[in-house]
Amino acid sequence: MRVISGSARGLRLSTIDSMDTRPTLDRVKEAIFSILIPYIPNDSCLDLFAGSGGLGIEALSRGVESAVFVDANPECIRVIEQNVERARLKERSSIIRSDFASYLLSCKRGFDIIFLDPPYKMDRLNEILTLISDNSILNKSGIILIEADNGTKVEHPSFNVIKEKKYGRVNVFVLESRDTI
Repeated sequence: MRVISGSARGLRLSTIDSMDTRPTLDRVKEAIFSILIPYIPNDSCLDLFAGSGGLGIEALSRGVESAVFVDANPECIRVIEQNVERARLKERSSIIRSDFASYLLSCKRGFDIIFLDPPYKMDRLNEILTLISDNSILNKSGIILIEADNGTKVEHPSFNVIKEKKYGRVNVFVLESRDTI
């Protein structure tokens, strides 16, 4: 896995070998970031279920002002710390070891971009979206990008799906708050 564009372009990122993490394919990452062009730079992002930190690091490399990486796995946290350091993006990064629910319940700020890439076997997407909505984690004009297994349906009363794209066995969803309409 590598950084595709920006200040850390070409940097190979470390990953972990685990059934719970799967690095985002380069073609999927490129598609995600073509969607994000209007939201970068000068925004903040949350990389929830960060894994190796690839999405948040790519966002920082392309000009996002700050990123918060959250993962419950201590090995993921170690790899994110290494990757952020190697990309020279440490000063714009916060790395937090926490499960998603604890973090979202305690978070006191909003984000312009939220990456959700939960393990495919985790069937709690509506719970995650409810916590984001109930705790005002998404800024009013922000977006949520979800990477999920094929067959995943995204429907939530607080969010509109504004784009859905399939890449092989992966679906990417882009959501915005219904309050922005």
